[in-house]
Amino acid sequence: MTQPAAPPHRLTALEIAALIAVVVIWGVNNAAAKVATEELPPMLTAALRFALAGVCLIPFVRPPFPDRRSLLIIVLMGGPIHYGLIYLGFWLANDVSPASVAAQLWIPFTALFAFLILGERLSRMALLGLVVAFVGVAWMAADPHALEDWKAIVVVGMASAAWALTTVIARRTTSIPPLKMQGLLALTALPTLAAASAFWERDQLPAMAAASPLTWAAVLWSGLASSIVATSLMFWLVQRREAGRVTPYLLATPVVSILIGAVFLDDVLTAQILTGAALTMGGVAVVALAERGLRAGAAKA
Repeated sequence: MTQPAAPPHRLTALEIAALIAVVVIWGVNNAAAKVATEELPPMLTAALRFALAGVCLIPFVRPPFPDRRSLLIIVLMGGPIHYGLIYLGFWLANDVSPASVAAQLWIPFTALFAFLILGERLSRMALLGLVVAFVGVAWMAADPHALEDWKAIVVVGMASAAWALTTVIARRTTSIPPLKMQGLLALTALPTLAAASAFWERDQLPAMAAASPLTWAAVLWSGLASSIVATSLMFWLVQRREAGRVTPYLLATPVVSILIGAVFLDDVLTAQILTGAALTMGGVAVVALAERGLRAGAAKA
């Protein structure tokens, strides 16, 4: 007679502490992106982030590598395109909160792209969650105040789609250790984003000279705490646990960003914005819980 499967072990205190650290680091990082792009051009900010991260991650970039076509898609979509759009979105935003919520759309986008590209099953519950998440973003963006940030929401949503596509392509190839992937992204993103800044942006040197200590702290946080510390902790967690056990907890990330935005950055939070944010995160949670095989993206920002 077959014995029922044993229930999964509870998260240990150390694992819970690691999750809290990841959520706080990534939540603060959304606010850091907004703070940095207040004084620095967005492409320059992203390039500076990867200059810092690249110095630390170069030792992890060594053979073997996946096939060239897949690797090219991964490093271009996940590097300059994803992060360029992210920093452009926060530069366009008046408030941190709506853009931070839109950034969570990478989870339902990943489920959708895995269905379209890899032929993975998309359950009815996951499909429902996907619809709820996008309805939540639309409802949030329809608020008269949030509507002023519609460009930022769209751009960050595009960045989420780019990261989701990166995740799906990475799943189709040989496994890439997250720090190695972050190193590859950094080495690709740094020159391309620096070139984009040189071509489209102006007065970079005066902006850097005039930047406040808080702005430089925000850049350091993104390059070191977010790209390296949080990535390492997330990799450690998904090595120990199913990704489906870990992913739902990441929904607390925009909550941290919303709190920082409301308390320190004068974000306006109306009932409609909060309702839309709750719908979005609820839909994302349904997708994450329904698709237990969804990889948490250990290499995410």
